[in-house]
Amino acid sequence: MDGVPYESIYRHGFVRVAVGVPTVRVADVAFNVDQTIRLAREADAQGVLLTVFPELGLTAYTNDDLFHQQALLRAARDGLLRLAGETEQLIGAFLVGLPLGIEGRLYNCAALVQGGCVRGIVPKSHIPNYREFYERRHFVPGRECRGLTVSLGGERIPFGSDLLFEFADVDGMVVHTEICEDLWVPIPPSSHAALAGATILTNLSASNVTIGKSAYRRSLGSQQSARCVAAYLYSAAGDGESTTDLAFDGDAHIHENGRLLCASERFSTESQLISADIHLDLLIQDRMRQTSFAELVSETKTDEWRRVEIPANVPTGPILPKRSVPRFPYVPASHAERDDRCFEAYNIQVAGLATRLRAAGIARPVIGISGGLDSTQALLVACRAMGRLDRPRDQILAVTMPGFATSERTRTNAWELMRTLGVEAREIDIRESCLQMFRDIDHPFARGEKVYDVTFENVQAGERTSHLFRLANLNGGLVVGTGDLSELALGWATYGVGDHMSHYAVNSSVPKTLIQYLIRWVATTEAFGSDASKVLLDILDTEISPELVPGDDDKTPSQRSEDTIGPYELQDFHLYYLSRYGLRPSTVAWLAEQAWSVETRGEWPDDLPVAKRHQYDRTEIVRWLRVFLGRFFGTSQFKRSCIPNGPKVGSGGSLSPRGDWRAPSDSSPSVWIDELERNVPNVE
Repeated sequence: MDGVPYESIYRHGFVRVAVGVPTVRVADVAFNVDQTIRLAREADAQGVLLTVFPELGLTAYTNDDLFHQQALLRAARDGLLRLAGETEQLIGAFLVGLPLGIEGRLYNCAALVQGGCVRGIVPKSHIPNYREFYERRHFVPGRECRGLTVSLGGERIPFGSDLLFEFADVDGMVVHTEICEDLWVPIPPSSHAALAGATILTNLSASNVTIGKSAYRRSLGSQQSARCVAAYLYSAAGDGESTTDLAFDGDAHIHENGRLLCASERFSTESQLISADIHLDLLIQDRMRQTSFAELVSETKTDEWRRVEIPANVPTGPILPKRSVPRFPYVPASHAERDDRCFEAYNIQVAGLATRLRAAGIARPVIGISGGLDSTQALLVACRAMGRLDRPRDQILAVTMPGFATSERTRTNAWELMRTLGVEAREIDIRESCLQMFRDIDHPFARGEKVYDVTFENVQAGERTSHLFRLANLNGGLVVGTGDLSELALGWATYGVGDHMSHYAVNSSVPKTLIQYLIRWVATTEAFGSDASKVLLDILDTEISPELVPGDDDKTPSQRSEDTIGPYELQDFHLYYLSRYGLRPSTVAWLAEQAWSVETRGEWPDDLPVAKRHQYDRTEIVRWLRVFLGRFFGTSQFKRSCIPNGPKVGSGGSLSPRGDWRAPSDSSPSVWIDELERNVPNVE
């Protein structure tokens, strides 16, 4: 976006919105307008482009038959025009509620004010007249009002239930408004508006409070935003409304695609303004990807809607995000949510493996155990799968296969893990068979030279996989793959005859960061006993390494995977936003900076050891993102095009060509790398 700095949310597909809950006085329009203006100025100071106020907020909602008084109706019109004049210099647009008499009919309306003008007026479509509601005594429904204009302040203003407000220069910001009851009907008007292109749905509500109603309101907002793949801004009347027969709690909230971003304090005696940043790019990308949504769009008569262009005044200074950006998008920060995630992930993996074993008529899972994270997770899943099938764990054939760089720590942990889990444990030293391969292909290592090239590494990986497949043949078994989603994304696997291949890949859609928490969850719950938990915790503290190149010390791993491919926690972050949402690399880098930079104040998962709480500056983020882009879009797809079957675990997606990700094996990463380098400043 021209003129908007890299540090602003508006540069990266976000827009800041707000909901105001002013204190009101019944029928005191001047006071109510003053309160609205005060909150509008507060929103302006925060860089907000759209603020929503309550239903009939300029007069208050509880006027009853006072709505038939000409003095009140004239005051409401005059108050709207005063509001427009006094907010002319503010950057945002404001949706306010008022009663309007038009051609002998009284409508409950929402008016959009921006830049000193009333840009459009939307009448309430559905008028409740049941239980405590008697709105039809005063108002008529406006759902049939389409294609109309009304005269107000000497101007002709678009009027009708067919209005969409399109904000110029803010890609994808199309606003629809409905009023209170409109959300409570089986098919809200906003459903049709979303199919016509609206991405921000708003509701000017009064909504009195009764026991349990707040939770139901919020569920409506959450579900409507999720169904429509949109943001939903819900206002509510608060302090000052008449309590003759009703009470009001000022329950306002903002949802994005089912997720609650913020909510007001209920029963407050003060005016309130809540605000949040809506990620329009994510909404638009999700709509494009969800083809059933697109099918309904094609069936919608979009020409029945009028688009009113709103000249957006996007702030030109830095606007830092209000919403937190999770460091671990695959791992919830909340302990309770994390437990639920681990429970579901394990059971999806277990169900997949158990079904494959049953369907194939195979009794024995065969797994190579390295003492590292991935093989540990695969073995834990296999143990649970055997329990699901009512089979003993000792039918699992677990094999550790030390090579030229296997450390004492990982070998010991592999044996301890197999022992404490009660599986059949074996060890096959692959060095002799590797030496034979080196001699056969005339590799320098066979002649005593210390040449540790890619061939040296891949011969070891291939020998391990070859042994596993032949053991499976001999024992009527099925090779359980251990490679994870992060490794598939980065191409960090030995193709074909190496760890890339198996009979069933239980970890193939589980990222490395989640695997770490799955293992930690099992360890802390002592699901397999305290001895197994001790081993699991030590495995979690071991350096992530392929252990294929010897070092000076055989006590601990000499290689560090992350030295070559980057920190997994950072690469998982990049993977999520690039594969799940298809965002521009510069935006992914900006999001990573919000989550991971030294200045960020985001929360860490409460059970993450302090020693593992890393931070990254812009230079580091861009460095590793370049690596990710080159490997993901450039050199690794051919490996993903032929991966074994494996269960899809998370909504973050998988990279299976039969599932979420189909891509050509011969694409170039230059478009993504160029976009990153052009748009991220102050990085060499």
